[in-house]
Amino acid sequence: MTERTIDRAAADTLRQARDAVAREAWAEAYRLLDGLDTACLTADDCAAFADAAWWTSRIEESIVHRMRAYAGYVAAGTARRAGHMAWLLFYEHQMAGRAALAAGWLRRARRQLHDQPECVEQCYLAWVDTEDAQRRGAFDEAMTAARHMAAIARRGGSPDLLAMGVQAQSGVLVAQGRVGEGLDLLDEAMCAAMAGELSSFFTGWVYCLGLQQSMACVDLERAAEWTDAAMRWCAAMPAENNFRGLCRVHRVQVLELRGSWSEALAEAERTCAELLPYERRTAAEAVYLVGQIQRRRGELTAAEESYDRAHELGRDPQPGLALLRLAQGKADASAAALRLALADAAEAGGLDRCCLLAAQVEVGLALGRTPEARTAAERLRALAGDWQRRCGSQATPLHASAAAAAGAVAFAARDLDRALPRLRRALTLWLELRVPYEAAQVRMTLAAADRAAGDTEGARMELRAAEQEYRRLGAAPDARRAAALLADVRRRRPGGLTEREIQVLRLVAAGRTNRAVAAELVISEHTVARHLNNIFAKLDVSSRAAATAYAFRHGLA
Repeated sequence: MTERTIDRAAADTLRQARDAVAREAWAEAYRLLDGLDTACLTADDCAAFADAAWWTSRIEESIVHRMRAYAGYVAAGTARRAGHMAWLLFYEHQMAGRAALAAGWLRRARRQLHDQPECVEQCYLAWVDTEDAQRRGAFDEAMTAARHMAAIARRGGSPDLLAMGVQAQSGVLVAQGRVGEGLDLLDEAMCAAMAGELSSFFTGWVYCLGLQQSMACVDLERAAEWTDAAMRWCAAMPAENNFRGLCRVHRVQVLELRGSWSEALAEAERTCAELLPYERRTAAEAVYLVGQIQRRRGELTAAEESYDRAHELGRDPQPGLALLRLAQGKADASAAALRLALADAAEAGGLDRCCLLAAQVEVGLALGRTPEARTAAERLRALAGDWQRRCGSQATPLHASAAAAAGAVAFAARDLDRALPRLRRALTLWLELRVPYEAAQVRMTLAAADRAAGDTEGARMELRAAEQEYRRLGAAPDARRAAALLADVRRRRPGGLTEREIQVLRLVAAGRTNRAVAAELVISEHTVARHLNNIFAKLDVSSRAAATAYAFRHGLA
């Protein structure tokens, strides 16, 4: 039935709905179309109804209306549009985890488009071919398909599909191990989205895929930049924007790492509201990150509930749950859980495997299982080395974690010559990456190593910096631990010197004579000499020069 054969009121409503679709006012379009008898809708109207349902998070309704559109296009003999609808149905069923239905619709898309002259709709099939070849490790085949996709899009004048073709090539390069090249190409696609060159749907799609790729490539700086751009775009869009939650979960990841925990918690709450129930697996990541923050803040019961909820939504709660068990004094259960998680994630790479291995080092050392911790640290080092070969960078979270783990294991073995440089390298990297909680954790281990090496002043400075950072973050248990250790260090002055002996040593190190020291401290020269004799004995030195050197080494000068 067409617009000419329906009553005037329905025709007026349909015109309003079509206008709302043209303006991308999806909530308004959905409301108007939902009030009409579907028999009066054309195939194009059904396709628009499906889009309105999708943008307003009514995924099952989107599928129903898309099937109606497909049937209408087939009946009208418009194979290109039918092929496009079939591909979108493949994609929506695939995202919902319905593999058999997805495969059926993909076959229909191929059948509709196979005999057509070159058209931009064939880009979608080339995209599927790219991803299939990439999964099989047939990278040359995958790159050929991705370039074919981009070429069709370019000839067909579709900036949307051209950007997706460029992004597909980026994905192949990354999977092939050419991470630096892949990320450079990714920036090209992301810039097209940021410059407003793409339609709304493809802008959101490019942002979401690009953010996933940046995080998977452990490129925190790039992820932060593109997350900010994506959220600015989302904020400028109408309220009905399915991509808002998908992009926001990456913002939560960045905020959690960067130590903006209160903001991360607020964003996570919004993410879940925007994604549940139709995108449970993505929402699960936000719930898991909430558990991470709660655990570090000492809210252990709330953290356990968050990890349970993340698991319910389909996200493995490790390694957070294992570290929670460690905090609860259940270290053996923690170690067993991590071994199982690492076995299940044998093929995982990047940040996920890095976090599991770093947690295994922490738990192994807590249990006194230094060999087990050393093995995990070696695996971390190998992971970082492999990533360096692929991306050319030595300054990723993988490298910082590997250095921290190696330093902690060396310190546990009392090998200070190996521990100290590795811990300092880890601290430098975490500070450069602006990941404050991990930096504070390294400072705690570095303080212990400094103290063992006799550098009490160095230990004091690291503990003070760690305590201040923990307090800023709201990591109360860690702040209390740092404060207690700091108080203990302050009680134990370097070399067992008294406060007066430290005052004398500072002045001697500044070049003062005994007479000048006596005058400044208002004591006799005889008393100064006695203090110096005590200082020499305690420090096991025999000259003012040696005592001065000690003072400078320990921050007393």
